[in-house]
Amino acid sequence: MDEKKLSVNNLVISFRTPGGKVQAVRNISFDLHKGETLAIVGESGSGKSVTSKAILGILAGNSIVEGGSIIYDGMDLLKVGEDEFYRIRGDKIAMIFQDPLSSLNPIMRIGKQLTEAMLLKGKARQKASRTAFNTTLEKLAAAMAAARPSEDAQKASQMCKNFDKFEIRHIELEKAYGEAHEAAGEAQDAIKDVLFHIEKNAFEDQKYSLKEIIRLAGGTVNEYVVTGKDAENLKKLLGELKSSMNGEIRKKEYPECVRILKELSGILEQALKKEQPDFSSMGCYLVDSGEPLPDLPVDQLNVFLKKYADEHFMNEFRAWMREALEYNAGAYNEKKKQVISAIQEQRGVFAGDTWDKNACQAAVSLLGKAVEDSIDPLEVEKDGEAYTFDETLRAAVRDYFEGIVKNRKAVALHDKQQKKYDRLKARGKDPAWKVPPSTAVDIGLIQDNVNGILDRMTAHYQERLQRAGQVDFAARMSGLEEFFKENASGVVMRITKSMAKYKALKLMEEVGISETRKRYRQYPFEFSGGMRQRIVIAIALAANPDILICDEPTTALDVTIQAQILELINQLKKDRNLSIIFITHDLGVVANMADRIAVMYAGKIVETGTSEDVFYSPAHPYTWALLSAMPDLETNERLEAIPGTPPNMIYPPVGDAFADRNKYALKIDFEMQPPMFQISETHSAATWLLHPNAPKVDPPRIITERIARMKSKGGAVNAE
Repeated sequence: MDEKKLSVNNLVISFRTPGGKVQAVRNISFDLHKGETLAIVGESGSGKSVTSKAILGILAGNSIVEGGSIIYDGMDLLKVGEDEFYRIRGDKIAMIFQDPLSSLNPIMRIGKQLTEAMLLKGKARQKASRTAFNTTLEKLAAAMAAARPSEDAQKASQMCKNFDKFEIRHIELEKAYGEAHEAAGEAQDAIKDVLFHIEKNAFEDQKYSLKEIIRLAGGTVNEYVVTGKDAENLKKLLGELKSSMNGEIRKKEYPECVRILKELSGILEQALKKEQPDFSSMGCYLVDSGEPLPDLPVDQLNVFLKKYADEHFMNEFRAWMREALEYNAGAYNEKKKQVISAIQEQRGVFAGDTWDKNACQAAVSLLGKAVEDSIDPLEVEKDGEAYTFDETLRAAVRDYFEGIVKNRKAVALHDKQQKKYDRLKARGKDPAWKVPPSTAVDIGLIQDNVNGILDRMTAHYQERLQRAGQVDFAARMSGLEEFFKENASGVVMRITKSMAKYKALKLMEEVGISETRKRYRQYPFEFSGGMRQRIVIAIALAANPDILICDEPTTALDVTIQAQILELINQLKKDRNLSIIFITHDLGVVANMADRIAVMYAGKIVETGTSEDVFYSPAHPYTWALLSAMPDLETNERLEAIPGTPPNMIYPPVGDAFADRNKYALKIDFEMQPPMFQISETHSAATWLLHPNAPKVDPPRIITERIARMKSKGGAVNAE
């Protein structure tokens, strides 16, 4: 779980309301790692869902993003435009909402809702793969030439051109194979559909259905899909099927039709089980040798092709790639040092209470260019902090100068309204409206944000430089090679309507829906709540996303169905290596599925740690309160409700927001917000009870007894 998939840094979000500005998210930070489930837990109104909607770019129109960044794939999601978000939303980051019925179109069949996104985004994905392949290969050629200045730079260029030729041939071969293989899957699906309707005595649109099967099955003949005697038998069966289409098939003729279809299905089933050839190595062999392929079974052919490609080209090409990566890393590390120096030199521009606009703009341009020049273009895993630095810093400085103007206007409006308010009060009237505040923007907070951006960039590059000697360039080279192959295959991918249906039915099976062909044609109201949520999960998985956000996905379901959906999400995470953000108000729901837990209250993260940290060593009184209210199978005592209500975030408290509801609150809790105290390498909490001078306070007995029981069993949190 070392690779970061998402990084939220110092996020601040408010909402404009008639009563004033509501501070919904207050300076929160967290990371999400590959293959990890991060649970965000808290009461309604704590800021959980606002955070998830900010990640997905679907905040309400009255929202104000006052600071911070959300880094994904080298982009700050708070800064990208809607055109770019269209490529990310649903494709890379998908979401499951609380109420499945509200997530589905009630007048559109389930099948169409499953296939819609696949069809819309297929072409965009192909174009992005082509661009990524070509631009990265061009940069690799330049780095290879620079890494070996004593050798002919022409050789580096020629090697990359040869690699490009091999991959073009690879794409042609894989495209032909893919079309035949997908046709086999689609034909198989169409046959099952017809057999299903014959079995149910509801075989309609016979000519269209059989014609579609003939069309699809005819496209399966390929050297590596349906070949040899299977191809001959398939053509014979298709001829028999064509002859039956001259007139309407009567019920007494169904058995013969079923026989033909089942034999076709058997041929296609065997074709779909065949091993796929190594088309990348095949492209290298065919172009480099100019010889026909040897007549070998696919498994032996793949071994032969890989050996040839490695010995005749790839081993040397990989050595050049590795040297290019090492050379680039060293060159760009020097530029990173220059960035650190440049930031220190420009610090004075962003010091003091007031800033000079021209000096700030010049500093932003200088630093942005320095960071841009320090980004190694051959790093497949993008450095989000560096990629978003210029835009993030520029936006923060712009907010500062715009905020000064807004504050001047706010002061004028406040003074005007205050005078009017005072006049009415002097006449004995009681105005129903409130005087607007004299400040519209917290200038100090914006200045802190700007300096925080500079601090983070400096610390980030210092850490990168410290780890420079630990980089595994062999692994980085393998990652770059895989990047080229994935994008070459991405150029081939094409989604047709029949292919989308085939994939949709497979998704429905994957999420545990039976009778998929029947369900595919149904409307949302014909499903139970649990089944609707399974459909929503299938839609979210349609584009094979990196990150899945689950926003209270079990709240609207009964306890038995909740357990099934949680088990399904856990299994999907394991099978697809998903990174999951799971949002809930119930700690018990995530007890056996979260790797890490962040507890939120009044817009802030008050405790964060591994699942074991939070359940076995809870440190914040709010976490204690959530655990005390959580039922389990062996607690006989009355569960404790959390007294009071969350604070009004139009007027956030000066100290700890939980203080008024906290029976363990200290005097300082009402006067100052606690910092995040580190308990261990994985565990932190924002409570003054962790201060060295604080009195010793133990968690409630209901919690300590539960922890003791769990430890005695050596085990898991036994929550319902």
